[in-house]
Amino acid sequence: MIESLGIRWWGCGVEDWRTDPTFAMCRALMDGADLASFVGGVFDVRAVVASMRPEVKRGFLLDAVPWGNFPHGNDAREAVHLLHGADSPARHATGILGGLCANDSRAAAALAVPFLIRIATDAHHPHRADALAVLAAPARARHFGVASRDELLLHHTDPQRHAPEDYDDYGVEVTGYPAGWSVAAARAAITTETPTLIPLLDDPDPALRINAAYALATAADPGHTVRTALATRLATERAAMVRAALLLAAAETTRALAHPPTAAWIRERWQDRAEDPEVRLAAAIGWLCLTDEPAHENLKQTLEILATDERAQAMEALPWMAAVVGAGEPGLLRCVRCMLHPEEPEPEGGPWAYPF
Repeated sequence: MIESLGIRWWGCGVEDWRTDPTFAMCRALMDGADLASFVGGVFDVRAVVASMRPEVKRGFLLDAVPWGNFPHGNDAREAVHLLHGADSPARHATGILGGLCANDSRAAAALAVPFLIRIATDAHHPHRADALAVLAAPARARHFGVASRDELLLHHTDPQRHAPEDYDDYGVEVTGYPAGWSVAAARAAITTETPTLIPLLDDPDPALRINAAYALATAADPGHTVRTALATRLATERAAMVRAALLLAAAETTRALAHPPTAAWIRERWQDRAEDPEVRLAAAIGWLCLTDEPAHENLKQTLEILATDERAQAMEALPWMAAVVGAGEPGLLRCVRCMLHPEEPEPEGGPWAYPF
């Protein structure tokens, strides 16, 4: 698996894993080392993120973080450095971090999340929108091209896939690093900073509100703090696309932690003809992911009538929809096809034909 790294990553140079110290743990695992022996240690990104001191995050003391212990860590460090610098271009930096996640190498990107949150929540930082747009990427695994009822909005992949012993159901990244550790680290960082992220739901910029909902949807929410914040914002939100994002986020948090009243509330939203079409579509998709009930005719008609090509293109503004596009098929239309007609074959090229 690690030998497959002889490719060029988005914005990242290729190193020889046999000599690169950032792949030390991955090499050891490939040689048969017990994963449990690394739990809580310097190669466990969950432990590293959890032990990051407030002054390190607040002061962007990047040299205090062991980036070199993780695959492509130095690339992730440079991306954070570029984003933090107000005069640096943001596109290259977000391309590095987003590319690592798209290429299934999230460990170092997860390490960057606490710093990205600091940038995103700084009302005066010129790159706050860019940081917020990319910070939730390592908190989701294997979601590109996934549009089925069984897997869309699902935080964990199917445990029936029989992951190797000592690995959770995420298995390993392309580098050989345990994918579940990366995802857990990113989600823990977002969960810790939930109080600072929730106010972004009220930001004047609609795109920021959408990406705030996308990030918050990955936070652990046993006290229903996130769910309550999403519902509260929806009560006053007027922008249709943001309302759609709030509903998808609410569905995602509810899929992670079942809450029947929220599922019923989401069902009411797609049935409400007074709602904007984008909102009804998002609610219908969210509800389908929360129930095993067959899609009845009223729901099918709602989706197939409202899901026009034009509306599907517009809804690419929602990160959930942008992540599932493929073979020239917009994310919304892909969701409708996969959820209502799972027996239909994939378009030529499949989900990976889309240039991420």
